[in-house]
Amino acid sequence: MEESLSLLDSIKETFACEPVDIQTYSPLTLAYIGDDVYDLIVRTVVVERGNRAANQLHKSSSRLVNAKAQAQLIEAVMGLLTEQERSVYRRGRNAKSYTSAKNASIADYRKATGLEALFGYLYLTNRTGRILELMKKGFELLGTEL
Repeated sequence: MEESLSLLDSIKETFACEPVDIQTYSPLTLAYIGDDVYDLIVRTVVVERGNRAANQLHKSSSRLVNAKAQAQLIEAVMGLLTEQERSVYRRGRNAKSYTSAKNASIADYRKATGLEALFGYLYLTNRTGRILELMKKGFELLGTEL
């Protein structure tokens, strides 16, 4: 039986990535990867809930993959974060980005960037289960069906 590796471990092994100290990543680098991790999880759940036309899949996922929805999610789970997770979130939220939000307030955009940084940090430390736990609980608290 083949040993099961996480997606992260499989990527690192396949492409011979050198180990990197997570503390050396900037918050915007963490947010860069965290944004895609969040998007991948939402899209995976949407696809797993039924084979539909691509435009219907996009419509289902885009209501959750935006700065406003991400800001609401982090507000819902803030009380569940560890001190370390809060610290990573704050670093991301306070990072000076050179891009601006489309269709979102600056406050929501910064909160979303903080959430993405947190998810990037958790992903790169191989804690995908924690991301899933926070997303599931957050959506439950918000009454949002994924």
